[in-house]
Amino acid sequence: MTTAISRFPVPEINDLPEDMREKVLAVQEKAGFVPNVFLTLAHRPDEFRAFFAYHDALMLKTTGNLSKAEREMIVTATSAKNNCLYCVVAHGAILRIYAKNTLVADQVAVNHLKADITPRQSAMLDFAIKVCLDSQSVNETDYALLYSHGFDDEDIWDIAAITAFFGLSNRMANVISMRPNDEFFLMGRTPR
Repeated sequence: MTTAISRFPVPEINDLPEDMREKVLAVQEKAGFVPNVFLTLAHRPDEFRAFFAYHDALMLKTTGNLSKAEREMIVTATSAKNNCLYCVVAHGAILRIYAKNTLVADQVAVNHLKADITPRQSAMLDFAIKVCLDSQSVNETDYALLYSHGFDDEDIWDIAAITAFFGLSNRMANVISMRPNDEFFLMGRTPR
């Protein structure tokens, strides 16, 4: 039985515009499979391009003081608050790899306050969750706490931008019933 990966039409890779097909095939070559987000968002090519341009600007940047694992922690924790199965599973898998820790993604998704993370990372996630759930309440006290953990204004912008971007992603994934790839469930897990 084949389960649909979206309630909306999903184009075939060979039917995609050349630039999108190249991006999807490059991801497939690197990951060994095509994450469903690439296929489902290809339904709307202009939005696909804009989405992945902003995603890459936030998640692949090499400047700032957030590690790749910390960026994925933000996505995993806030996606859990937004009840986004796709992003919790997909970014949790990536977090396991970047953190080199098979438990941290599950811990962060369920309750970062009980997770095996640093006080700095806990403060980062407290702020991200506040941005996710109550952004109008962000104030100078929040900034002061982040500064005390070594974050600067550009890092704070990154935390907020990642949270906000994935708020959009979470909502779209939920609306279109985007199914996580089975491959994500084994990524970053050590065999017993």
